[in-house]
Amino acid sequence: MRATVSNFDYGVVTPIAAYLMATIGAALGLRCTTRSLRRPHHRARWLALGAVSFGCGIWAMHFIAMIGFDVEGVAVRYDRDQTLLSLAVVIACVAAGMFLVGYRGRSALTLVAAGIITGNGVVTMHGVGMNAIKIDGSLHYDGRIVILSFAFTIVIATVALWAAVSIHALWSSMGASLIMGVAVTGMHYIGMTALSIQLTGQAAAEEPTSNLGFLMAMLAGPLAVLLIATTIVMFDPDMMTGDDDLGRAALAPRGTDSTHPVQ
Repeated sequence: MRATVSNFDYGVVTPIAAYLMATIGAALGLRCTTRSLRRPHHRARWLALGAVSFGCGIWAMHFIAMIGFDVEGVAVRYDRDQTLLSLAVVIACVAAGMFLVGYRGRSALTLVAAGIITGNGVVTMHGVGMNAIKIDGSLHYDGRIVILSFAFTIVIATVALWAAVSIHALWSSMGASLIMGVAVTGMHYIGMTALSIQLTGQAAAEEPTSNLGFLMAMLAGPLAVLLIATTIVMFDPDMMTGDDDLGRAALAPRGTDSTHPVQ
């Protein structure tokens, strides 16, 4: 029996909240990358903070969106270990991409390679997170939509990494963050349209349960990280600025400025 699936059990609340998380994560990632370029001696720690923030923002977006996920008349549960694994995967892959462009620059080859790594991490996070769903039934995906979502994610990741090393002015990076928030959240919902669920006979006899408590508990840590990172950004004057001089300095030949490798 094919299940009736909804991604908007709480109406527009979860998509809006998910978008905000993706936008905040993107904004923190961009500002931390700007800081890493301004302070090359501390580049690794700022890139790490940016990667953790961006990764947590993407992960929080996914699972806040999943609060609105519902299978009509069926209990949906999540495996805790796989849920946490999905967080580790996305942070690791975002970090790999950000460190690659942070140290190797914004050449086309570097951006594409970093975009593929990061995009693959986001897709893997989504897959592991969906695999964490425990239901008396089987999950099936439309391969064409999955491929489209995967390609879209790589493009998003590549553009995000380009923005991280290219856009330094505060308002420009905020605008880029708003756009990336739309793209990342849209990627999630595009991917979810590929899903269909075939139920077993036992599933029909189950009482539906709410996963709100579990998902909120899982979200507590990443949300705390985003709050701490936001506080660091707000109380660091250099983080709240950024100008075109930084962009020119980032492209200066090696030996004239150490903020970035020559392209």
